This record gives sequence, C-alpha cells and structure tokens, in this order.
Amino acid sequence: MTTGHTLTELESGVRVVTEAMPSVRSIALGLFVGVGSRDETDSQQGISHFIEHLLFKGTERFGSTEIDEIFDAMGAEINAGTSKETTTLYARFLDRHLERALDVMSDMVLRPAWADVDSERQVVIEEIAMYEDEPSDKVHDVLAGAVFGDHPLGRPIIGTPDVVGSVSIEDLAAYHGSRYRPGRFVVAAAGNLEHERVVALVEQALAAGGPAPGTTQTLNGAGSERAPEVRFHRKETEQVHLCLGATGISRSDERRFALRVLDTVLGGSSSSRLFQEVRERRGLAYSVFSYFGQFVDAGEVALYVGTRPDRVAEALEVIAGELHRLQDEPVGAAELDRAKENVKGRTALALESTSARMHRLGSSILTGMPVLSPDEIMARVDAVSADDLGALARDLFAPERLSAAAVGTDEDAFRAALEPLSPALASS
Repeated sequence: MTTGHTLTELESGVRVVTEAMPSVRSIALGLFVGVGSRDETDSQQGISHFIEHLLFKGTERFGSTEIDEIFDAMGAEINAGTSKETTTLYARFLDRHLERALDVMSDMVLRPAWADVDSERQVVIEEIAMYEDEPSDKVHDVLAGAVFGDHPLGRPIIGTPDVVGSVSIEDLAAYHGSRYRPGRFVVAAAGNLEHERVVALVEQALAAGGPAPGTTQTLNGAGSERAPEVRFHRKETEQVHLCLGATGISRSDERRFALRVLDTVLGGSSSSRLFQEVRERRGLAYSVFSYFGQFVDAGEVALYVGTRPDRVAEALEVIAGELHRLQDEPVGAAELDRAKENVKGRTALALESTSARMHRLGSSILTGMPVLSPDEIMARVDAVSADDLGALARDLFAPERLSAAAVGTDEDAFRAALEPLSPALASS
C-alpha cells in the first residue's frame, strides 16, 4: 500500500497536496479552509456552519440548481462539513471530470452569491431544533461546555437560533472575506491524477478574481486547564444521557498513538471494557462508548452512556471501576495486541478509500501535521506499551480532572450518583 504524496505551495499561499492512485478511475477532491467554530466570537456562534450551507446556494457564475445538475451529470458525490477548526467542501467523481469539478467547487468556496439566505437560515434553525431533540447528541456539547467553559471549543458548531436568525448578509460576507483567504486554503486530492495538472488547475481556478494572498489561521488559544464542572440539561427523556470527560492531548502530541489504542481498550470497540462490562455483562445500556477529539493545541477525552434513571448510579460505579482498573492494572498482552491490531486494521481499511486519503492529506497539511506512511503509522502503534496506556489513563482520566454532563429530568439524582466517582465534582 503506497501513500506517497506531493505538496506544492503556490505564491498566493494556497497549498496543493495530492496522492496518485493509478489503480482507480475516480478522484476525491477537497477544498479545506482553516476556519471553524473556534474562530467565532459570542455574537458569531454558528456563522461558520451557516456559511457552509450557503456555499451550495449558488455563486456569481452558477445557480444552486445548476450546481446540482453539474454534479448529478458527473455521477458525483459532493458534500461539505464544518468542524471546530476547519470547513471542507469535498467531492468524488470520475477522473475525467477533474477540471469541471474543481472549477465549480472553487467558485462555490471563493465567490458565494449569498442567495436564499433567509430560507436557508430557517433550514439551519430547524437543524438546530432537530439536534436539540436528540439528547444522545446534545449531551456531547453539554460536556464540551463543562470541559472548555466559555472558550469557543466549548460551544456547539451548529450555533444558536438567535445568531443564525439575525446575522445579516453583510456580516456573512465580512466573515467570509476575512477568513476564506489563500493562506488558509489547502486543496487535497487522491485518485487517478497527475500532481502537476492539479496544481495548474488550482492556479487557474484561483487566479480568476480570487482573494488577495494571506492570511494563515490565528486561533483563539485554548488557555490553561479549568476546574472540573458538572452541567445538566433538563429535558423529558426516558433515559439519562451522560458523559464524563476532560481535556485531552493535541494533534501533535507524541502520545496520540497511545491514545488511539487506549480508546480502543476502554470503549472504542465492541470488545472494549466498557462495552463488555456495561452492556454485555450487566445490561445497563444499549449505547456505551469512549471517544476523543484533537485540536491544534488542545484535546478532549470522554465517554458516554445512556441508561434509565434508576440505573445511573450503578452505571457510573461500573465506569469508575473500569477507569480505576485501567489506571492501576497493566493491560494484558493479549488485550493490548488485539487493540493494536484493531487500530492498524481500521487504518489500513480506511486507506483503501480515495476519500479517506484525501481527507487525511488535507487535514494533516492544514494543521501542520506530518503525513505519515502506513508503515510509519503501524510502527508507531506497535511501539505502544502497556505502561504507556497506564500512564496516559492516569494522566487523562484522573478523578480530579473529570467533568460531567447529562441530559435528563433529575439533576439532584445525577449529582448524587457522581459522589462515589468524585465527591468534589458532585458538590460543585
């Protein structure tokens, strides 16, 4: 499996990174912009995500229906996404459509027409309402608020109805103009392609009325670690949806490979400790898992469980026991090997996809990370030891670091259930 990539930086500051995969007939193309919800002030919450929606509503050259027809005629897949640090427009299509796809996608990103803003703001407000009705989703944002406080990393990417409902076209255009700059752009592609041709097409697409060179992304610093906090969102639900979590490690932290293995052992797979003990042996939940997020200079580690109100205390007791066991007892050789093979297997399977390779290239270059070869990744995973996992678990999941969040009906009962895990947290 080869993943040799080629990187070129244009005079404008745009970076173009590609990976040739001659055995396929398709190309996955992504336009990555270093802007996300982390860039927003309190009065701008959700504006990055709203702009992502509006990219599809037409440009100076193409109407929204025409954009749909163009990509339908290619048999292509096109989508976009907003994260806390990145906005991405991406597509997959047959290799012969590269020039047309890049032309249209560049126009969408650089020159939105700001059409149908009022109708699309209603769509986004409905999306927010839909999200609010999903407690198993909502609780993760509640936890992020507890972990990061008032920092933008602690806010929902999707924004608020107040901001989305009132932001003006002038505000949208100003935000777009100040942040959609070449120094924040990475064009990534993987598939049946030639790097030099992609570079030439990018130069051509960006030369026609593109923004002036500059600037690179300047992030709102994550700051120092906060004291743990409990946050509760009251909602009539059959289950209590709860999360425990804390600040984690950044994208560049050398322990990132150990974290992937640790997450797999704790709750990131069907053979993980939380899944087996909480669900399979005790029947306390249908859904239980751990997860992590990594940013340029910060991170988050967390776990989730949804269970009936009368079983919250037992579920938390079991989770606390598994965290203590992970901190106090070395992971056995067989379990460690299984987790490593899981991480390596998922990595290898993902790298068979043009889309996965494109996203890996774009996000790595945009955030200043090295693009490691599969062999380098496998070697880093293989090097993880049981001692590494124990040290990382003690560092990240220490009881005095954990914040808690829940969506449900009884905050007092939830706080009482936290007492065995962390008396200080329960009384906070």
